Amino acid sequence: MSDTKTNTTGEREEEGRDQSARELGAAGSQLSTAPREESAAALPAMGVAGWVRWFWRQLTSMRVALILLFLLSLGAVPGSLIPQNSVDELKVQTFKEAHPTLTPIYEKLQFFDVYSSVWFSAIYILLFISLIGCIVPRTGQFIGQLRSRPPGAPKRLTRLPAYTTWRTEAEPEQVREAALATLRGRRFRAHTVGDAVAAEKGYLREAGNLVFHVSLIVMLVAFAYGQLFKSEGAKLIVEGDGFSNTLTQYDDFKSGSLFDYDGLAPFSFKLDDFVGTYERSGPQKGTARTFEAHVTYEKGAYGKPQKKVIRVNEPLDVDGTKVYLNAHGYAPVVSVKDASGKEVYRNAVPLLPRDNNITSTGAIKVLDGYRDKSGKKTQLGFQAFFVPTFAGAGKGNMFSQFPAADMPVLALNAYHGYLGTDSGLAQNVYQLDKTKMKAFKDGEGGDLKQRLAVGDTMKLPDGAASITFVGVEEWASFQISEQPASGWALGGAAAAIVGLAASLFIQRRRVWVRAVRGADGVTVVEMGGLGRSESARLPEELADLAATLHDQAPAVPDPDTDEGAADGPDTGSDGDAPGPDTGSGSGTDCDTGSGTGRDTGSDSVEESSEEPAEGAEK
Repeated sequence: MSDTKTNTTGEREEEGRDQSARELGAAGSQLSTAPREESAAALPAMGVAGWVRWFWRQLTSMRVALILLFLLSLGAVPGSLIPQNSVDELKVQTFKEAHPTLTPIYEKLQFFDVYSSVWFSAIYILLFISLIGCIVPRTGQFIGQLRSRPPGAPKRLTRLPAYTTWRTEAEPEQVREAALATLRGRRFRAHTVGDAVAAEKGYLREAGNLVFHVSLIVMLVAFAYGQLFKSEGAKLIVEGDGFSNTLTQYDDFKSGSLFDYDGLAPFSFKLDDFVGTYERSGPQKGTARTFEAHVTYEKGAYGKPQKKVIRVNEPLDVDGTKVYLNAHGYAPVVSVKDASGKEVYRNAVPLLPRDNNITSTGAIKVLDGYRDKSGKKTQLGFQAFFVPTFAGAGKGNMFSQFPAADMPVLALNAYHGYLGTDSGLAQNVYQLDKTKMKAFKDGEGGDLKQRLAVGDTMKLPDGAASITFVGVEEWASFQISEQPASGWALGGAAAAIVGLAASLFIQRRRVWVRAVRGADGVTVVEMGGLGRSESARLPEELADLAATLHDQAPAVPDPDTDEGAADGPDTGSDGDAPGPDTGSGSGTDCDTGSGTGRDTGSDSVEESSEEPAEGAEK
């Protein structure tokens, strides 16, 4: 019995919705340009053309576009967590050596080349096609809506979510003229259709929706263009040295597949001074406070020298190429002399930091010009360990207690032999290949090693040579990058945020004002509003409009009835429930939508003398 009752209720509700849709007609349609969802019964018949059409409709639906956008974000996760060949091949090789089990799996899944992989490219292209296929028809529909006028009022305004009515002695034509002027003053698109004024507002909602999706396409295109034509390189420069933007000057260089090496921007710069200051006390002792690279740069071959201070996140911009300050460290200046006292090597040697206090390591390589005590040409190598602020002699390795060069100390281990730099194999400049090198021995038969303060000299055995710690220079590491279309990507992101905000917070709504002469000769005014979605703002806005219009068309009391209740206006249908009670004379009572609701299929509603009709089936 309960099942029969449930089915009957469901059928009546469905019939009510269908009846309500028929009654609203064009008034309730086209509040959105979103494509309509198709039921399973509407799927195309089997066949190549039918399946192609079905696949295209699915691909260009908003649901699939959001899924693809999610997959694109998800696909970028391994590209952020796993080393990429396009960023650092050395890290990739290190990862492979450390994870021999995962490496074959990652290689098959192309996790070391995520952004150029087949699956990432497929998601990217499908998203691009989906957005275009979704935007083009919606744009045409939106333009058509902008060129058209708001539809006429439905037959019964009482069916609308927001509704109010009152009686006035003003003429119907005067009421409609006042309503038209009021709505246009509120920036509604309004015109008179028959006995009612039709108005519509909130077109920026659909415009924002379209702007959002167009912006996504702009971002995708900008990202793809930037990846194809980008260039990025690194250069370490010691104070006093310079850089020219040519391929041979880079320590490391990577570019997109379509980058033209002849297109490097012609400029050069010199590192005049590096300034770094640090917190001297407190819990943040040693934290960097100032990181500044003072440079002199020139545009082109004969450009005028210009001064510039490069800071973190404040790059030097030359014709679209940006020079970023990446890192900083120390370069001890050493002088090497042979047995005769002739200086054969003098240079500032950059060392790599190992911790926040810039404890650094590296190698000093003397390749040419040195002869041992017998006059034979040989090469010298020194394993270097540097601390900018020596913590004092003690047991174990020395360490730095502050990143500034307050008390610099250089520790050296000395070797002689063949460095292997001309063997044709790549060699790390910060590491010493001791395969064909022999350590110098001290007087006790151990490896020769010594700590040097600025000005100290380390003498090699038998008076073969000496090395002096002359002083300390600072170096800075720069990233020189050219990322075309980055401005387009930024503009697309900003436009996407604006469009998304408009589509979320602006409501598309329609308002109708009907003014007709009643049977007693008094004008009956009805106002109804319909929005794309349920919102508390629509009844509030309708109440405000009704209050404004009421000032120009004041209400008159309703004639008393035998039951003592106020008669509502004739809504154009026999037996329909009257509107809200306006018998108080104020004429500004506005039904906020809970009183009337949508028609659920019944053709008559009982009216209570104590409260407005609820519009629900009894």
